[in-house]
Amino acid sequence: YAETFRDGAEGARGHSTAIYFLLEQEQVSAWHRVKDAAEVWHFYAGAPLALSIHGENGPVIEQVLGTALAAGERPQIVVPAGWWQSARSLGEWTLVGCTVAPGFDFAAFELAEPGWQPGTT
Repeated sequence: YAETFRDGAEGARGHSTAIYFLLEQEQVSAWHRVKDAAEVWHFYAGAPLALSIHGENGPVIEQVLGTALAAGERPQIVVPAGWWQSARSLGEWTLVGCTVAPGFDFAAFELAEPGWQPGTT
């Protein structure tokens, strides 16, 4: 990934941040969450992206980020603050962007243990 924007003073968390993120075929963005900020995924290029999200209680919600609106794809998907998320390209590669508000801070980021799935302890 590459951070492309941070709204706020140098060194500060900022009001919002934006990144580019490239996922290649067979590559998975492991389950993770931003505990205190909403994250908006934006589709830019390549194959559609499968995005799985999971709140505290309830099922995993499977969505597809892409441009085929008639097929149910969406060019933008919001992941609420504190929700778990995982993503994978549905083709050779996918270029997306993620905007986080308030700005992304690694102190509020949690990466699940390898092999963890929602609903397990």
